[in-house]
Amino acid sequence: MRSTSRYATGVVGAALLLGCVSGPASSQDDTEGKRVLVFSKTAGFRHDSIPEGVAAVKQLGGQGGFTVDATENAGAFTSSNLRRYDAVVFLSTTGDVLDARQQRAFEGYIRAGGAYVGVHAAADTEYDWAFYGGLAGAYFQSHPAIQPATVHVEDHAHPATSGLERAWNRTDEWYNYRSNPRERAHVLASLDESSYTGGTMQGDHPIAWCQNYQGGRSFYTGGGHTKESYAEPAFRTHLLGGIRWAIGEAEADCRPETGYRPLFDGTPASLDDWRQAGPGSFTLSDDGTLTSSGGMGMLWYATSGFSSYSLKLDWKMASDSGDDNSGVFVGFPASDDPWSAVNNGYEIQIDATDAADRTTGAVYGFKSADLRKRDRALNPPGEWNTYEIRVEGERLRVWLNGVQINDFTNTDPARSLVDGHLGIQNHGAEDKVSFRDIRIKELPAKVSQGD
Repeated sequence: MRSTSRYATGVVGAALLLGCVSGPASSQDDTEGKRVLVFSKTAGFRHDSIPEGVAAVKQLGGQGGFTVDATENAGAFTSSNLRRYDAVVFLSTTGDVLDARQQRAFEGYIRAGGAYVGVHAAADTEYDWAFYGGLAGAYFQSHPAIQPATVHVEDHAHPATSGLERAWNRTDEWYNYRSNPRERAHVLASLDESSYTGGTMQGDHPIAWCQNYQGGRSFYTGGGHTKESYAEPAFRTHLLGGIRWAIGEAEADCRPETGYRPLFDGTPASLDDWRQAGPGSFTLSDDGTLTSSGGMGMLWYATSGFSSYSLKLDWKMASDSGDDNSGVFVGFPASDDPWSAVNNGYEIQIDATDAADRTTGAVYGFKSADLRKRDRALNPPGEWNTYEIRVEGERLRVWLNGVQINDFTNTDPARSLVDGHLGIQNHGAEDKVSFRDIRIKELPAKVSQGD
């Protein structure tokens, strides 16, 4: 959000303002770079973990390379001051904490590309402000006593959850919400209501989510009630990942995701429907990741072909150079010869260093991705990315981390996307690419060509 020119014009007035907070609004330094404001004003219940939370975000700023200011003064919510920040963290705020003018300033900040991070009781805030309710994603309703529970990680590519176990066991105060955000936001993790007592959301209980909202970004986590949360390595990793995405230091697909079924879910049993074609293989690790080895071959889904569908999968390169090579094949006939997919189908490429029509996001050999959009959306080697590959008739579109980067229509009479199989490539001995969570949503045969 904040630009260098904005920083230069706003720093003096903002420094005077931040000197008036309840407790020092200390800044780690005044160097150029990303800057985050932690806001922890309360007009209702006050969590005794707020000091630990503020300290933790400051420590995470040092770890993540962003500057952190902290305030409980709602006077910080002016247009000129907010534009200094890449994200504002509402840390267990409660009740009505902003007046009408401050609300308008914050709305303008979000619509201009700013970001919101809500922690725990941020959902117990500003019930009469519809914009805030949409931004937070859901309002607090009730909670049982503090107790252990199991959190199921649903998105293993988002930086807030990519480093967590699939079943994350931890102790906190678990909120029930007045509505389910799943249709509006992208759910990152949900509670297993059978693992604790007091859940009231009928078995679908999101506890962390993200969304793109009216021009800005929003990340919320329901954790963080206890002081101990902010010393817990996994929760700190979770919170840092959410902030990194909010400030644009990492990319992810935060569009709502419903109606998909798994083709590969990280378990050995889910590989029963897949078959290796050609040399090489894929290795399944304990964290549910498939990694390519040797080649050139392909692991393909042999049980059935698909016609009109949205395919999503998460992938990352292993080497720092970005020179690993792989791809996703679509629209090829059933065959144990990997060259059949090359010659009869289409490959959506994974390779950061080749020619434009043979690099990440390209329909290999046929159409380059929009490189400007691709480069802005692409996470670096070692970090997870998400592809959506949408096939409708002979039209093939590609999204990278929620950004559309390619739109291709087949006109070759020797090939057809109308029906075919799916596969992932193991390219060669030096190419290590990992995949997670391959899922599909079959679409109606006749759909609009627009979004």
